[in-house]
Amino acid sequence: MNVGRIFREHALKAPDKPCLVFEDKEWTRAEVEEYSNRVANLFLSHGYRKGDTVALMMENRAEFVCIWLGLSKIGAVTALINYNLRQNSLLHSINVAKAQAFIFGDELTDAVKEISGSLDGVRLYSFSAGEPRYPHVEIGERQLKPLLAETSSSPPEVDDIGFHDRLLYIYTSGTTGLPKAAVITHSRYVFLAGAIKYQVGFKTTDRFYTPLPLYHTAGGGMSIGQAILYGSTVVIRKKFSASAYFSDIVKYNCTVSQYIGEMCRYLLATPLKPEDTQHKLRMVFGNGLRPQIWDEFVTRFNIPKVAEFYGATEGNANIVNPDNTKGAIGFVSRIIPTVYPISVIKVDPVSGDPIRDVHGLCIICKPGEPGVFIGKINPKNPARAFLGYVNEKESEKKIVRDVFVKGDAAFHSGDIVIADEFGYLYFKDRTGDTYRWKGENVSTSEVEGIVSNIINYRDCVVYGVEVPGTEGRAGMAAIVDKTNTLNINVLSEGLKKALPAYARPAFIRVLRDVEMTGTYKMKKLDLQREGFDPSKIKDKLYYTASNGAYEPLTPEIYSQIETFKIRL
Repeated sequence: MNVGRIFREHALKAPDKPCLVFEDKEWTRAEVEEYSNRVANLFLSHGYRKGDTVALMMENRAEFVCIWLGLSKIGAVTALINYNLRQNSLLHSINVAKAQAFIFGDELTDAVKEISGSLDGVRLYSFSAGEPRYPHVEIGERQLKPLLAETSSSPPEVDDIGFHDRLLYIYTSGTTGLPKAAVITHSRYVFLAGAIKYQVGFKTTDRFYTPLPLYHTAGGGMSIGQAILYGSTVVIRKKFSASAYFSDIVKYNCTVSQYIGEMCRYLLATPLKPEDTQHKLRMVFGNGLRPQIWDEFVTRFNIPKVAEFYGATEGNANIVNPDNTKGAIGFVSRIIPTVYPISVIKVDPVSGDPIRDVHGLCIICKPGEPGVFIGKINPKNPARAFLGYVNEKESEKKIVRDVFVKGDAAFHSGDIVIADEFGYLYFKDRTGDTYRWKGENVSTSEVEGIVSNIINYRDCVVYGVEVPGTEGRAGMAAIVDKTNTLNINVLSEGLKKALPAYARPAFIRVLRDVEMTGTYKMKKLDLQREGFDPSKIKDKLYYTASNGAYEPLTPEIYSQIETFKIRL
C-alpha cells in the first residue's frame, strides 16, 4: 500500500468526482490521476528512480499536488520548498535534501537565478500553467508543460513502493538554525490526514477550503490528504485573502475551512458583509485561534464548530480539541498519565531542558503548571514513531531519553503548554530561540546571521516581542551602532532580498552600547522584556511601515499599533 495506489483506487471508483478546485478549474479524480501519471512517466524516462529526491517550489495550485503525487508513484521523494525562501536559505533547503532535480514555478525564476550557479548537478525544470513568463531558456531549465503533453498518462510500471518508504520532505525551522527537512513516509502521511479526519469527523462529502501554503503539513497534508486519501474535495486558494475568505467559501459551497490563528484576527478586522454568515460551513479546523477572540470569531461568522489541533511536522505528538472547548489546543487524558503516549513534563523555562527527579527521570506537570509537550517514541507504530529530519544529528536533538523509565525516549516539541484539571491543553510559548509569527516559526540565529552580514558584522541580536492583539511574537533586532553609521535603508533592502516577509524583524532598535555576557553575547532576555515602547526606551526605534520600509517608531505610532490602527 502507498499513497499513489490509494488515490488510484479512488479515481477508479469515482473518476468524475471533483478532487481539487483551483480558481475556475475543477479537477476530477481522473484528471489528477492522468496528470500525475504523466509526471511519473516523464521522470521515469529521465532516469529518476526510487529513493531519488526532487525539490518542488511553486505557489499554491492544483498542479503542485499532481506533481508530488506523480513523483511518489515512481518512489521518488519530493522536497516541498517554501516559495518565500531566497538565497542561502533556499540553497540550503535544496542541498540538505540532496535533490537531483528542482521543479519551480516560472513566477519564481528570479529567485532561482540567484542561486543557479551553486546548484551543481541539479537538473532544473520550470512550470507554467499558461504561456511561460520566460519563453526562452534562462538558466538551463527544461519547460515541464510541453514535456508532459508528450508523455503517456498510463499508470507507471513501478511496484516496489512500500507503506513505510519516504514520500515527502516537509521543512520546519525547528528550534534553531536553517530550515530542516522532516521525513514524511507514506504511512506518516496517511496517519496525518486520517487522524484529523476521524478525530473531528470529516466526511467524504465535505468540500474543504484551504488558503494555507501547500508546502506545509497543515495545508498539504491535513487538507490535501482528505482529497488524495479519503475522497473529499479540496478548494485551493493561491494565497490567503481576508476580504475573499468567506466569499470564496460561499462561491465554492465549502463545508469545512482551514485557518491559522493570525487569519482569524485579519478576518475580524474586515468590514461586515452578507457572506460572513451566508456560508454552509459545518466546522473550521486549524491551530492558533486565541482564546481572546474565540467567542467573537465564532459569533460573527456563525461557526458551528471549531476543531483546534496541535502537532509538529517532524513530531509524533498530535492532539485535537474534540469538543469546542474554548482556547484548548487539545486534550490528554489524566488517567494513568505515564502510560498515555503524550505528556507534559517540567523543564527549565530558559533552556527547555527537562527537570529530573532523584532517579534521573522526567517529572509530569501538575494541572496549571507550564511544561513541554512530549510524545513517547514507538518505532513499531507509525503514529508514535519519530522519523525526525534528513540530518540525523538534528533529529537526535529533538529526543528526550530516560523519560519515565530508563531506556525509553520521547519527542521534545519545544512548546510550552499548560494542562487544566480535566486534561485540556493550552499553548503558552516556545522554548529556545525560536518564535512564531504569521503562522511560521522563525529562527533567531538565522536572522541574526543575515542581519550581521548586511550591517558589516556589527553586534546584533534578534528576539520575539509580544504585540497587542496578535498571535505569536513579532521579530525585533537590536543592533549596536557605536559610530552612528548604520544605514537603515540598506538594512531594509538587504532583508527584503534575503528573507521572506514573516522572518524580517518588524522592529529595529539601535543601541550605542550594550552589556555583553562572558561569552561575548548580548543579553537577549533584558532587551526582550523592554519590548518596543518608545516612552521607556531612549534608543532609536524603527518599525516596518506599510510600504515595507523601516520608519521611526514614535509614541504616536506606538499608540496606533497598540490600538490596532496599524497592522504589522
